[in-house]
Amino acid sequence: MLVTGCQTIESYDYTALKKSKPRSIVIIPPNNNSTEVNAPYLYLSTLTKPLAEKGYYVLPVAVIDQFLKENGLPTPAEMNNIPLDKIDKHIGADAVLYITINEWGQKFMVISSVTTVSADLKLVDVKTGVVLWESTAVATRDSGDGGGGLAGMLINAIITQVMTSSIDSSYETAMLANLIAINHKSKGLLDGPYKISTK
Repeated sequence: MLVTGCQTIESYDYTALKKSKPRSIVIIPPNNNSTEVNAPYLYLSTLTKPLAEKGYYVLPVAVIDQFLKENGLPTPAEMNNIPLDKIDKHIGADAVLYITINEWGQKFMVISSVTTVSADLKLVDVKTGVVLWESTAVATRDSGDGGGGLAGMLINAIITQVMTSSIDSSYETAMLANLIAINHKSKGLLDGPYKISTK
């Protein structure tokens, strides 16, 4: 017997975000707990568009990265330790987005490859240090459903492994993860002041 009913989805507490009302966001290059050395800057390039579409001004990530490197912070780990008052004084953003990448890349199984991207996002008010919003951006793509039974799946797996050096779906998976996290119905980021209504 199946039991059905209304499932309550707990909504995020947006009190701090509504009080802060950030207009501009600076994204600090991510801390990287994955094994892919290029993950931080690949992931960094997937965030500006969804945040801008959400209605926030995002400071140019390449310019910020270069500015921080020129000021004695050559690695993302060092960049993530900048005091908020320094960000406020020298960069001037309302909020800073901190990222920790937990998983990035493809894992090959017998008859498929699975691409997983997982990252923790934390938006912090630059002036007060209050956490305004937190989320985990995660998405998985499986190449195993190639059709044609076992033989078809094996062929698909071989093709995927041969082509993986030139085609990596991690970037697209990261974009999907960000879209889901930022636009989640009950736990996504609230619209910013520059959100363009589509109605």
